[in-house]
Amino acid sequence: MADDIVFPIPNLSAAQNLFILSNPSLSRLHDEAREAALKAIKQDEMAPYYQLVTSSSKPLLPLDSSLLASMQEANAATLKSLDDALESAEATEGESEISDALKARANFLTRIGEKDKAIEAQKLALEKTPGLGSRIDIVLTLVRIGYFWNDEALIVWGMDKAEKLIEEGGDWDRRNRLKVYQGQHLISNRQFKRGGELLLDALSTFTASELLSYNEFVSLTVIAGALTLSRVDLKKKLISSPEVNQTLPELPVLGDLVKNLYECHYDKFFRALALLEQNLLLPSRILSPHARFYVREMRILAYAQLLESYRSLTLESLAQAFGVSIEFVDSELSRFISTGRILASIDKVHGVVETTKTSEAWGKKTTQFEQVIRQGDILLNEVQRLSKVLY
Repeated sequence: MADDIVFPIPNLSAAQNLFILSNPSLSRLHDEAREAALKAIKQDEMAPYYQLVTSSSKPLLPLDSSLLASMQEANAATLKSLDDALESAEATEGESEISDALKARANFLTRIGEKDKAIEAQKLALEKTPGLGSRIDIVLTLVRIGYFWNDEALIVWGMDKAEKLIEEGGDWDRRNRLKVYQGQHLISNRQFKRGGELLLDALSTFTASELLSYNEFVSLTVIAGALTLSRVDLKKKLISSPEVNQTLPELPVLGDLVKNLYECHYDKFFRALALLEQNLLLPSRILSPHARFYVREMRILAYAQLLESYRSLTLESLAQAFGVSIEFVDSELSRFISTGRILASIDKVHGVVETTKTSEAWGKKTTQFEQVIRQGDILLNEVQRLSKVLY
């Protein structure tokens, strides 16, 4: 069963906290991030990584020479022990024991943050390891190394390799773990729809805790789903999901976001969106590059959702619905209308926003109306037949 153990290496929380420390606009989070980063570095004795982040012209962490020396000494002793074990296995043991020794050495180098040596050691272990499941685990470890060091080429190579290996006969657990890896990668490249679909598929079977915590996983799933799911699916797949509901008390801003969007409480939705940007999007290594895009698209989604139900609305009523000023709504809608993102026009003389649905949109509405009429006729006929039977 040892092959089934997936070690959370490298410690991605260290890289996440260093990202926060590198961002001056997140200064309110710096003290907590600094403490958490140092704790992770000490726990995994990450001497090479600690030396790297403290040796730059603008170090993100203070250098403690005695701490660095003690970790380097511990690393050297452990590495010598692993090298001796590998040498012994190559001299006297079989293929399985050599593979175990190679994996142990590679995992150690990965854990302490020795990037180049870790990649080389993991690829050697991949080459010498016979079991398909173990090889998939090694490739996913290489993907995590890519995430840790922001190495997109390594991530893409690892994703492709893992998918090919799983197609050869990967088990159910590893297939589901790969969905989480792929979903996060797609979202990190602004492909929220496909990424969200993969995360939703893994919602009830999540096991990839070596990549991200369950709360982080649910956060990504809700954030992607809120933007890309239809109103019906938003209710069915997120708001009514037991996995999401059990986590939302710890992530109240996400609960406010999706519920107020679904229930059309747009003023509360706007407030939740602003909090989401500050507390979850901007501090995240994955989501920070897309924060402005996401907030803009969610605003467009809310405006379009409200305007869809009306032929026209006054600017004043729109401003009241969203809890903002008339000037703000006027300016923002003008920008979205001019770029073709919202099908409407603004009558500045009368202070009215008039929707300009396409023929396709009106055709859809007409079809829906006709369907309601047909279903109503069927229901009335059934009621009339029933009344004849009863009376």
